[in-house]
Parts: sequence; C-alpha cells; structure tokens
Amino acid sequence: MRNPNNLSGHILPTSGAMLGVCMTVISIVKLTQTNRGMAYWVDDLLALDALIFLASSIFSYLSIRSNSKKIYFEDIADKVFMLALILMGVAVLLLTLEIV
Repeated sequence: MRNPNNLSGHILPTSGAMLGVCMTVISIVKLTQTNRGMAYWVDDLLALDALIFLASSIFSYLSIRSNSKKIYFEDIADKVFMLALILMGVAVLLLTLEIV
C-alpha cells in the first residue's frame, strides 16, 4: 500500500476556488451574450465543470476525514480534479473562439 501524497489538502481549497470561477464566468456569459453560438455551450459546459469540481471537493474532504480509505478517496479526488481542469480548458477554448 502506498503512502498518501497529502494532495487532498491542496485539492480541496483549489476545487472550491475553481467552482467559484466557473460560477463567475457563467454569470458573465449570461450577462453579455444571448443564448446563441458557442456561448450557449460554454455556460452549460461550465455548469457541468462546476459540478465536477464539487465532486472533487467532496472526495478530497472525504480523504482528509477518512482513515481507512484515505488513499482511495485521494486518488479519486485527484483524477476528478484533473478531468475538471481539462474540461475548463475546453470551455476556455470555446469561449475564446466565440469572442474572436
């Protein structure tokens, strides 16, 4: 069994912050754009991304609080966090294409 990397202490606050970033960008897109073109997809994609960051936060919290499944929850939190970051990169790319 491997030792935990203590990533959960870093993933939890960062996931919370990124969830707030997603909500802010959704609000800005809603205020500045009509629901046409890429903007329609970007806000839906960011809403899904916010939920994935929330899942990452939950698994990170469970890793911090759990003794028996610490490594298991930390691995899930790490993978889910990376998925959310990739999805946010796709959303940024789509938003950039919409603006240009």
